[in-house]
Amino acid sequence: MYMVAQPHSYIDEATYLAAERASTSRNEYYAGVIYAMAGASEQHNLIASNILASLHTQLRGRACRIYASDMRLKVLHTGLNTYPDLAIICGPPQFTDPTKRDTLTNPVVLVEILSPSTERYDRGLKFQHYRTIESLQIYVLVAQDRPYVEWYTRQGQHWLLNDASGLDATVELLTLAMQLKLHDVYAQVELAPGPAPLFSD
Repeated sequence: MYMVAQPHSYIDEATYLAAERASTSRNEYYAGVIYAMAGASEQHNLIASNILASLHTQLRGRACRIYASDMRLKVLHTGLNTYPDLAIICGPPQFTDPTKRDTLTNPVVLVEILSPSTERYDRGLKFQHYRTIESLQIYVLVAQDRPYVEWYTRQGQHWLLNDASGLDATVELLTLAMQLKLHDVYAQVELAPGPAPLFSD
């Protein structure tokens, strides 16, 4: 999914939320600007569904829950309102408005599925926002075009990067004692043959 800034003057967050709750589309919001989010590809949806199914099964019976991309997230420290592809919380969920329960603030795990239009944002500025979330322990980035997953784990004030490549590989989410097997993540996903190019046009 990609974001396009809407040609508006400054919009306050209350106005954004009122419009968002009445809308059938999803939009990010940051610093008075609304950013339209385009729809996801088939590959994106399959990968998201596969990850949701795998993690939901592993979370069964635990005090954790997983949310799909319709759950809004607010980064309290920066004010970004966004829609991660998947979010896990453990313990009681915290919402900006307990009566609405549609904007989370305390994820433990966030998952973003990369696309050519969002990869730079997801790796860079968005991760800068996410790193300010005190509850966040794991950030997962999933490629669409090849079986490849990176994940960052919080280690005190630092983030440790790991990766897994190939359908036989496994992502070890040790903080929550969970795994993601890449052959499950990419089940029924049509992947391009051969290795990904080193550089893209």
